[in-house]
Amino acid sequence: MAVVRTVLGDVAPEDLGVCDAHDHLFIRSAMLPPGQELDDYDAAVQEATLYADAGGQSVIQWTPHGLGRRADLLPKVSEETGVKLVAATGLHRAEHYAELPTEDLAELFVRELTEGIGDSQVRAGLIKIASGFHGLDEHTSWVLDAAAEAQRATGAPIGIHHELGTGADAVLDRLEGHGVPPDRIVLGHLNRFPDHQVHQVHQELAARGAFLAFDGPSRGNHATDWRMVDCLAALVETGYADHLLLGGDTTTARARLATGEGPGMPYLLTNLRPRLTRRLGEDVVGQIFVTNPARAFATDWK
Repeated sequence: MAVVRTVLGDVAPEDLGVCDAHDHLFIRSAMLPPGQELDDYDAAVQEATLYADAGGQSVIQWTPHGLGRRADLLPKVSEETGVKLVAATGLHRAEHYAELPTEDLAELFVRELTEGIGDSQVRAGLIKIASGFHGLDEHTSWVLDAAAEAQRATGAPIGIHHELGTGADAVLDRLEGHGVPPDRIVLGHLNRFPDHQVHQVHQELAARGAFLAFDGPSRGNHATDWRMVDCLAALVETGYADHLLLGGDTTTARARLATGEGPGMPYLLTNLRPRLTRRLGEDVVGQIFVTNPARAFATDWK
């Protein structure tokens, strides 16, 4: 029986409800400017509460191993706000780390998915990895291969950060080559590469069976975020509404609504959802926020 692995235990897919399919409550990285890391418990609770007040019921937190996931605090945030949270294992791009793990990556990922993260009993429900810019470098290939091995061992979904939205076809090729089913793969940040052929590129990826995650609006990618609705509409019009996911991808303190300048996690529901409803209709928006996440993140755990 397929279930979603949250920080408070496994739940039925339909219990996810309205889902932010890609976001962060806690993250620290060597790439973040001083003071912009997300590591404040009270701020996380405030942001998640605003999201819940807007109708949000669950968040998939894509912060991977070694970047300040705060697995010890995630259950408390979930209990205090009523928002279901899914934690991630995996590894980001090399530049986010002062020091990379030396142990076998696949074993690390499997342990965090099946036993717990660090000393906690919190199990991850997602493998989050990252691609290179327009291709697969040595670090990316190392992490992708480990993620594929861990996915085959557990059945867990894999979510991919695509650097500036590029390289999704190469990532999908490699993961499928290792036996990962495409419906276990979430291709992230695709709105960050809206060239003149983007609709065709997105349709080809969806046709292969993967989920396509669009994140934002965000400060870092505002130059392309404004085209996201058109990208989604093109995919819906060509029959791929059941492959689409949306997330806020809040990665800096400044981007929070509760304690920063926004737009923050609630924006998905307070601003973007009404726009999408007018353009795509309530049924499609229900698929994107409720039905599709339930399929993408539910697993028959091995």
